[in-house]
Amino acid sequence: MKWKTLDKFSEDSGMSKESIRALKKKGTWRERIHWTKAANGRIFINVVAVEAWIEGKLA
Repeated sequence: MKWKTLDKFSEDSGMSKESIRALKKKGTWRERIHWTKAANGRIFINVVAVEAWIEGKLA
């Protein structure tokens, strides 16, 4: 699955929700690439793009 909710991604990855929010706020994780806000207002994380970011690949 390419997209996971913030809560599910945090649970699966071991990253805290606070650290994920900090990466978003600083612009390290870019909107529509690493994360997006759905029409219902929920934040979703792009697992594929984040894995590339972790591995040091362009995403």
